[in-house]
Amino acid sequence: MAWRCVGLRWAGGAPVLVWEGGRRSALGYGRVIGFRAVGARGCVGARGNACPVGAVVGGRSTGGRCAECARWDRVGSVAADGVADDPRVYRVYLAWFGAGMVKVGITAEERGDARLLEQGAVAYSWLGRGALMAARRTEEVLGTALGVPDRIPYAAKRVARVGLPGERERAAEVVALYRRAVEVPGWAETLERLEPRVVDQAEAFGLGRVDRIDGVVSELVDGGCVEGVLMAAAGPDLHLQAPDGRALVLDTRLITGWELVAAGGSGEGTTVPVTVLPPGVQGGLF
Repeated sequence: MAWRCVGLRWAGGAPVLVWEGGRRSALGYGRVIGFRAVGARGCVGARGNACPVGAVVGGRSTGGRCAECARWDRVGSVAADGVADDPRVYRVYLAWFGAGMVKVGITAEERGDARLLEQGAVAYSWLGRGALMAARRTEEVLGTALGVPDRIPYAAKRVARVGLPGERERAAEVVALYRRAVEVPGWAETLERLEPRVVDQAEAFGLGRVDRIDGVVSELVDGGCVEGVLMAAAGPDLHLQAPDGRALVLDTRLITGWELVAAGGSGEGTTVPVTVLPPGVQGGLF
């Protein structure tokens, strides 16, 4: 039986695959994951609605939506500044992805740490809390003053996970940046500042099992298989130990919209296109 995937979610601090119709599959580290893509990849629609034209989406698209649904999905999006009067409380955060790789962002307080798990933040600390516009203004002020980006490519994040510094070093870097942040003038006056408390998510992600990346899945294709032992997960990425010994990464944004059938234990391994990262020069690809 084929199930259509609608994406990976983080629930209770653990990764879960979500399927059309609401079914969920928990992903446990150390377990074999195996599936085969069937047919063509369909647009996943927007804001809970099916694609009105049933469009087919390219295999390399990480959005999984046709152009029209992608446009509609961003209408009213906080990330796209489509909402100015959201009454919820928002938090400003510092997210750490690897040595020297930090960003400032905002998330609705009610979402807890979900946004940080979804982004693959190895460690983070809250900076402040308040209304949306106060949080947004402070995010922009701090990003400019500290010289940190508002977005970091997932390709850079996954390479940074290999050979991470220790937890103490990670926490020290976050705290040092926090101290710089609180000295920056121009914070929104209505934003409540929060004391530094570094949360480390490396254990939740299973990153102690990640020592290299040999390749990254480029796309799924009709009839193509993905198989391997799940070693770790961070953000949308699954780190898999393939049957042939390769350490592969699957960005689960590539599997949304595909109908998948079980193929674990088939012995075929991973037969979809993979971008190879030569040993010792992983960063050169990006």
